[in-house]
Amino acid sequence: MRYHETVVTVRFNEIDAYQVAWHGHYVAWMEIGRNELARLFGMAADQLAEAGFLGPVVALELKYLRPARFNDQLTVKTTVKRNETPTIEFRTVIIGQDGAPCARGVTVHALTDMQGVTQYRLPATVAERVEKMLAWAEGGE
Repeated sequence: MRYHETVVTVRFNEIDAYQVAWHGHYVAWMEIGRNELARLFGMAADQLAEAGFLGPVVALELKYLRPARFNDQLTVKTTVKRNETPTIEFRTVIIGQDGAPCARGVTVHALTDMQGVTQYRLPATVAERVEKMLAWAEGGE
């Protein structure tokens, strides 16, 4: 499985009273990594909207393993997993500057048209982009 890597730095406004990164920011970091990977294949939120579709999150799972702190350089590693359903599943590992994982997460995205109607089959243009992204993640081109 191949991962796209994005580096983020924990900013002062992202830490809480315990002097660690507030848990909600991990979701935002996952989104940064997911959009950077998706952009390479025409699947970032704005690119999907230009094609007439939305990709809302329908499931989110996040496991916190150890805290990140102010000024830590984190590597957000993101990949995509093949599904039997017409959804897109992104898997993320957030790695601390010492190389140990801070968190692991998954988001699952449905596909809707611009009016919010769920697409039960991926339209050809989107299916082609998804397939290219999956081929990349699975080690192909």
